[in-house]
Order: sequence, then C-alpha cells, then structure tokens
Amino acid sequence: MAEYEGPAAAYNPGDNADLIRFNQDIAPTTDEQKTWTFYNYLSLWIGLAHNIPTYLMAGGFIALGLSWWQAILTVLVGNLIVLVPILLNSHPGTKYGIPFPVYARASFGVVGAGIPALLRALVAAGWFGIETAIGGQAIQTFLLVLIPSWSRISNAFTFVGMNFGGWVGFMIFWFLNIWIIFHGIQAVRRFEAWAGPAVLALGLGLLIWAYTAAHGFGPIIAQPAKVHGSALWAVIIPSLTGVVGFWATLSLNIPDFTRFAKSQKAQSWGQTLGLPATMTIFSAIGVLVTSATVVVFHHAISDPVVLLGHFHNPLVLLISMAAVVVATLSVNVAANIVSPAYDFIQLFPKHLNFRRGGVLTGILGIVMVPWLLISNPHIYIFSWLDVYSGFLGPVAAILIADYWVFRRRTLEVLQLYERTGQYFYTRGYNVLAVWALLAGIVVSLIGRVVPSLAWLFDYSWFVGFAVAFAVYLILMGRRTAVSQPSQAPSL
Repeated sequence: MAEYEGPAAAYNPGDNADLIRFNQDIAPTTDEQKTWTFYNYLSLWIGLAHNIPTYLMAGGFIALGLSWWQAILTVLVGNLIVLVPILLNSHPGTKYGIPFPVYARASFGVVGAGIPALLRALVAAGWFGIETAIGGQAIQTFLLVLIPSWSRISNAFTFVGMNFGGWVGFMIFWFLNIWIIFHGIQAVRRFEAWAGPAVLALGLGLLIWAYTAAHGFGPIIAQPAKVHGSALWAVIIPSLTGVVGFWATLSLNIPDFTRFAKSQKAQSWGQTLGLPATMTIFSAIGVLVTSATVVVFHHAISDPVVLLGHFHNPLVLLISMAAVVVATLSVNVAANIVSPAYDFIQLFPKHLNFRRGGVLTGILGIVMVPWLLISNPHIYIFSWLDVYSGFLGPVAAILIADYWVFRRRTLEVLQLYERTGQYFYTRGYNVLAVWALLAGIVVSLIGRVVPSLAWLFDYSWFVGFAVAFAVYLILMGRRTAVSQPSQAPSL
C-alpha cells in the first residue's frame, strides 16, 4: 500500500495496484494549494448570491402574490437553514483536502459515489444552462442596441423556443464560460475576487430607479399580499423549500471549494458572513424593484433583463447589460462548472479532467433547454427548485450522517481511492446508502404524483433530508452490530 502522510502532503500513487478512480484533479490538496482566505470565501458568496436567478426567485415571490416583507423573510429564513448543511459539509473538505465526489465515497462507496455525483452534476448542468440563457439574453440586448438591424436578423427563425438572436447571445456567453474554465481553478478564484460586486452595483442602480419611478418607497411597501389564509401558506411553504433548494447543490459540493481553504476559520466565517447577508440584501433589492414595477407598469416584472429592456438610454442600457454579463459569468463558472467537472471526473477519471468535465457540463446545459425553465415563476420555483430539492436533500443527509455521526469526523483518506479499503464496501457500492437515498427521494417526491400527499412535496428538501438521515443511521448501525457482535463473558 502506498504511503500517505495526510492532506498536507502531495499524494504520489506510484505503483499502487489498489488505486481506483484517481487522477490529480481529485487528489487531496497540498499545503501549497491551500491559498483561499476569509476574503476569498466572502467574495465567493458575494459573487454567488448577487446573481440574476436570486433576483428572479425573490421577484418571483412578488409575482406569486407575497408582500415585500413576506418575500424577504422567506429568503432570510431559507438561507439560514441551508447554511447549516453547507458548513457541515465544508469541514471535511478543509480537513482532508478532498472534493465532494471523493468525500461521498465514504458513505456511498468508491464506485457508488458516482450516484450522488451524477445527480449533482445533472442539476448543475441545468443551472449552467439557466445562467447561460440569462447571460445570452443580456448579450442579445447588447446587440439590439449596437446594431439597428439586429431585430430583423434576430427573428430570422426560431428553434426549440428561442430565436436566432437568442441562440447567438446564448452561444457567445457559453464560450465565455468555457474560456475561463480552461484557465483552471485558480483563475476562478481570481475572477470571483473582483467580479462579484458587479451585479450588486446593478441592483443598487435598479433600486434607485425604483425609488424615483415609484415616487419613494411608500407606494412600493404599501403593495399588499395578493394571497391570504390557506392560499398564502400554499405559496410560502414551497417558496421556502425553493430557497433552501436554491443552494442544495452547493450544500453538497462545497468541499470542492473548501479543500483550498487556509483554515477552518477562514472558510466557516467567510461563508457565515457571506451567504445569509448577501442573499437577503440582494433578494430585498429584487423584491423592492419588482414591487415598484407593479406601481409603475401595473404588473410585476420579476426578470431584471426584461425590465432593463424598458430603459431607453443606450449608455445606461449598455453598462447595465455589461454588469449582467460579468455577474452571471461569475456565478456560473464558480457554482455550475467547477463542481460538476469534479463530479464527472468521479464517473470517468481515466477519460476526463477538469477542463473536459467543464465542457461536458456545458454541452448538457444546452441539451436541457434551460430558457424554458425560467419562462414562468411557477415552473422555476415549484417545478425546478422543489423537484430537485427532493433528490439532493437526501444526499446531503447521508453525507452529514456518515461524517458527523457515524464516523465522528474521521476518514482514512488513502482508502477513499482504493479497491481494498473500508470504503469499497461490496463491489464499490454501499447498498445501504443507496437504500437510504431511495427512501428519501420517494417520500419527498411522492406528493408530486399523489394529491393527498402533496404536503410532503411542499417540504421536499426537509422531508427527504429527515428520512434519508434516519434510514442511513439505522441501517449502518445494524450492519455494525452484526459485523461486531458482543462477546459473551467466558466462564
């Protein structure tokens, strides 16, 4: 067996015949690679939270009938909840220097970790496509301003629900993402350090417009909720689940980033201060501006790119769309390419590296026709966010139950890469983790098809998490009891 001195030392596999599903992109990080500071994690979350889907989600709550304070409170509570699994899953990344697909091997098996990795990667590909559709829409607006005849050219034909101009903008933005990812993970860190605040500046600009156009905040906050009683809760509960589901992906693969942290303190404080505050502040901007559109235009406009299309000053429009492009590029690269690239490496380590995994994510992002997912708040919140929450909540539960309760934060890192270690289970799979995952998914999503159990779907992430957490610990506890029977006292 090859020697391994811990996460601070570079692992050289040498001629280790037991090695499986390994390449240098998912090897434990060395001390020299651990360069991310408190500010890097703070700016990471500023870049992630200050994005157009955040605005769309918060503004969508107004379109669904919530009042401004109900929408903001829903966002705050949801982000405080999801911060807990994010911090719990961040710890092993920093302590052992391992990415999410390797961390998942402890509970699912060296080969079985491909199951949660695939679930996570497919959701990320969908998010990549959504962000690319938004960035492409901004580029399309750029072209409409710069090229007077572009409107005619843009409508030359429509393919899969998007016209020619939309496809041009989409593919330009797609290639910008791939260009950044080809420069590696440290390029992502440098880009996040300055790109994150760009969309915040855009949001503040829209807030100033809202204040001016609506003649103060009075008319904005005076807009009442459009739903009450049972109808109100029918919106709030799935909306809260949607907020938690918004970061359900990052709550799994956050080790992909915290493996580069200088210390536990740097990543934990950077994230604790970065996520709830920035999400709530930017969501509040989205809520207030969307409420202002009701006052100004007599209907809610929850998409900021659509709202910007109502502005007629070319300079203002160009600056605003540039901010949209930069900010969307920032969150898309960090949240929706880095992590699935590692996930696909887990599945095909001999054929994929970081760059190829990123390209594969981009291709899947096109295939999933994301522009249709954001076409309606009901589809975006109640279908997209809530459905995948039912898949990812159980995965988070199993990871946390295994690391924090069953193994008490102790992992044998080298064995995560070997076919003869404790994490290989049976043919590389821990079938008990698979059963726990299926139990969580079925219970959380059954309400989608069984009307009498619809309330379970409204709480999909929470229900899936609770069921998978309990089932996993019960099954693993029984396995341990059977494999280590108590010894009868000798007579």
